[in-house]
Amino acid sequence: MKRTLVVLSGAVLIAATGCQKDPLNNLTPEESRIYVTNYDSSANFESYKTYNLADSVAVIDNGKATKEATASDRAYVDAVNKYMQERGYTKVSKAQSPDLGLTVNRIYQSSSGVVTYGDYWDYYGGYWDPYYWGYGGYGYYVPYGYSVFEITEGAVSIDMLDLKDAAGSNKISLIWNGLVRGTGIFNETNADAQVKALFDQSQYIKTNN
Repeated sequence: MKRTLVVLSGAVLIAATGCQKDPLNNLTPEESRIYVTNYDSSANFESYKTYNLADSVAVIDNGKATKEATASDRAYVDAVNKYMQERGYTKVSKAQSPDLGLTVNRIYQSSSGVVTYGDYWDYYGGYWDPYYWGYGGYGYYVPYGYSVFEITEGAVSIDMLDLKDAAGSNKISLIWNGLVRGTGIFNETNADAQVKALFDQSQYIKTNN
């Protein structure tokens, strides 16, 4: 299983090792952003051809989940569609049995703390019900058990679920996750660049048409 990869800009790395008392206070919004990606190394991304992306966003606020579709949310959804199609995947409806299911999530935490995948999916796995994808009674399988990142304000998460192999295994596996946190991440004008950064960090996401 591939562990989390965190990419920081060079300016962040320099600031973090500098002599300033509070170097983080001098970062630009772009320099403050951290991109994290995880993937299941056993997944063959080229074997998937189609996907469906939820058109609303899961908002997870201190353990309470709702669905929303703000301008920022729609910008993220549009960006995910754009980069999935650039990688050769075809968007289809849920009724057409997509190979992959994708969701975008906004996560808020009012107090500092390390978030593990177990904690995260206690909220998320119970919210994006398997019934949404047409797999009633199935369970989720998350092959990650370590801490992902620390949330102090908020984060955006994109999850990719394996629906193609769900019927054979009786579970829906999370095969890729991208997370971004930092200043300005909920600004709709930044959504495309942030999703692009996650996909650039995940060159293995591509289909073999």
